[in-house]
Amino acid sequence: MTPTAPPKTQNYTGPLLIIGALFFIFGFVTWVNSVLIAFFKQAFNLSTVGSNLVAFAFFISYTLMAIPSSAVLKRTGFKNGMSLGLLVMAVGTLIFVPAAKVVSYPLFLVGLFLIGIGLTVLQTASNPYATILGPRESAAQRISFLGIANKLAGIISQFIFGGLLLTGANAVSGAASLEKVVTPYLILTAVLVVLAALIRYSNLPEVSEEQDDTTSDVSSHTSVWQFPNLVLGVLALFCYVGAEVIAGDTIINYGMSLGFHNDEAKYFTTYTLYGLLAGYVLGIVLIPRYVSQHTALRFGAAYGLVLTVATLLTSGFTSVLCVALLGFGLAPIWPAMWPLALNRLGPFTKIGSALLIMGISGGALLPLLHGYLTDVVSPKMAYALLLPLFGFILYYATIGYKRTSW
Repeated sequence: MTPTAPPKTQNYTGPLLIIGALFFIFGFVTWVNSVLIAFFKQAFNLSTVGSNLVAFAFFISYTLMAIPSSAVLKRTGFKNGMSLGLLVMAVGTLIFVPAAKVVSYPLFLVGLFLIGIGLTVLQTASNPYATILGPRESAAQRISFLGIANKLAGIISQFIFGGLLLTGANAVSGAASLEKVVTPYLILTAVLVVLAALIRYSNLPEVSEEQDDTTSDVSSHTSVWQFPNLVLGVLALFCYVGAEVIAGDTIINYGMSLGFHNDEAKYFTTYTLYGLLAGYVLGIVLIPRYVSQHTALRFGAAYGLVLTVATLLTSGFTSVLCVALLGFGLAPIWPAMWPLALNRLGPFTKIGSALLIMGISGGALLPLLHGYLTDVVSPKMAYALLLPLFGFILYYATIGYKRTSW
């Protein structure tokens, strides 16, 4: 009798590298917002709330388009959906050119909104894709790898766009300064179109969310809202993204409010990104071999609370540094939250992913509230908003993710 050959272990390295390239693009176009917020504030003489509309226009698309994106992916599949998302982003980046020519802040916001729509499709596909491509217990490790690509791109974007847009002690307002965005956004448009074509004709495999959790017992569930670990996870993700955007996108303006010049403050977001990068690298090493996903989540929330208090109690560059160091604690939250929130959803995984993507709207709404507190109370005390955000994430990390019924 001929012995049966052992089954082949599927190699997901290639697909993960492709998803990693997408996360690089996510990071580049997302983290450049921190530079744009400071740049547009000076170019259009905006209030803090007005400049934070950059984050609002970008992230509110996640709320409006997450469920439609899920429907699109059902029709197109993951691969074609990712390609479509990149093309929509390219339309958004291209709009920056006429917006600069006619000196229109609202038109820039339309471009950012379209970029956000494209990213919504990409995020809705890529995060569950990374969760499914391999064992669930190491999902946080894979998403940490993708996070490194994201944050490296963010750091690069800070040096490129910070150098282009915020060089000099005082920025020039009006059309003269806005011309600076034309060439880099034309290049970015071309890159997105090329990537869309590469993804479309790549050998990226299709996967089904039903293969994600064969042990799931959802026979008694008729609605995605019957999964407390998901619903509470959406709220926790809302808090997390708001905290991350506040820590990364407001730090340049915070530094300027303390008296730092453009040439110093323009790199403050990179400090937050270095912290995030270090946290992701550590996550790859430690999770799940030495530290479980929910333990990493607890640490990130508790660390965020401590650093927020330190931000409020210190002054000058020390306070700015405390905001930046929030990045290290934020790093393990996103990778750990996805597998915990999607746990045992089975056929509800895709709609669950769409709801989690809607939670990214925290990056739209909470920075606006932070900007209001900055203008009305003080730039420093506005960071007290982070305390309830990290508090809820800590609740989810200790109790919320364990709940299997209401």
